[in-house]
Amino acid sequence: MNSKVAFFILFSSQVLVGCTGSTRQSTPPSTEPSPEPEDLRAYMHGIEAVKNDDGSYWVMFSSAGMPPAGPNQNGSWPHDVYRAKWSAGDVNLQTASNFISAPEAQEPASIARTQNGNIMVTFEDGIAASNVLAQRYGVYDAALNAVKAYPNDVLDGGHSGHVAATDNHFVVFYSEDWVLGGGVDNLGTGNGVYATVYNSSGDRTHTDAVQVAPNAREWWPMLAASHQKVLLIWQRYVPGELYADLIMAVLDPATNQLTTTPTTLKTGIRYYVYQAVYVEAVDRFLVTGTTYDGTGFANLVDTSGHITATLTGLPTIVREGGIAVENNLAYLAAGTNELIQLSLTSTSITLQATKTSPISWSYIGNLGLVRGPSKVHWVSLSRDGLQEADFDFN
Repeated sequence: MNSKVAFFILFSSQVLVGCTGSTRQSTPPSTEPSPEPEDLRAYMHGIEAVKNDDGSYWVMFSSAGMPPAGPNQNGSWPHDVYRAKWSAGDVNLQTASNFISAPEAQEPASIARTQNGNIMVTFEDGIAASNVLAQRYGVYDAALNAVKAYPNDVLDGGHSGHVAATDNHFVVFYSEDWVLGGGVDNLGTGNGVYATVYNSSGDRTHTDAVQVAPNAREWWPMLAASHQKVLLIWQRYVPGELYADLIMAVLDPATNQLTTTPTTLKTGIRYYVYQAVYVEAVDRFLVTGTTYDGTGFANLVDTSGHITATLTGLPTIVREGGIAVENNLAYLAAGTNELIQLSLTSTSITLQATKTSPISWSYIGNLGLVRGPSKVHWVSLSRDGLQEADFDFN
């Protein structure tokens, strides 16, 4: 089994585990094998946005056509990267258009913007990759004209990457290699996480700038950036268990130094269900996720890597659910099909309110866009395309 097949089987199996929280059967097994649940990421996977100087947003997402057609007959995932523009007065996203197109899977799409308005988009890509997959990127100006157009390699053999931006640097945080055995359904785990730093024009300033705990079976890297520092978070394999530990470190991309060495942020988390964002109003990183028993949690982390607040007992947080930020308020999708509003100070997290959603959340990507005070426009990826709804917490 090559690494690409292992990724696809693993993630498909994660859908079942992520929904049930257990692999134990509650009824006697059938004599016929159960079919694997359909992996919706073959239709759409990964959505992020950056805010422009005029208050509008560029939104990018990966989709197998519009509307999404799903996998090819040979089972491959033919995603392209699509772009759309959204402003607070819009009912829905403006018509999405194809932005980056190639025959192989280009997902999950991740984007970030530096202070000068340049935008990097990155994703894993199967086209002409010597090592099955390559983490690739392109850089564009505020109008999405090419500065350093796709395709550029972060790493041939890299995968599962995401990008964040400080004022002057892009940081792509990604995995490399695969180790069979362990993880979801004993199908394997990643073999390390790495960060590569670029200037705002997309020129590499530090090659493989950070290699964190090599050969320690760590993967699914996520990150968030303040003006100067980047919080790195990822999952670490726990031998013999069906959960992972959530690890964090803080990177200064200007000096290529980890200012905080890797430490455990949370134990016993559900595979892949965590995310992070920087909240400028309180100068903290907000990290949210779900433990193996289905309980949601939230932590505030300062730019020195210290935990300053913790909230547990939240509803299950949706995998790849995104976090929208409005001043000191944060919004995130819960598995109870609700949108949660959190109120933050530098040392506290409070569950402020919840709203029932008229659309269904999915594990393949959600995004919140601030419409106004306590008003959020939410976009959810689905098998059938974009689903959108407005929420008013006033």
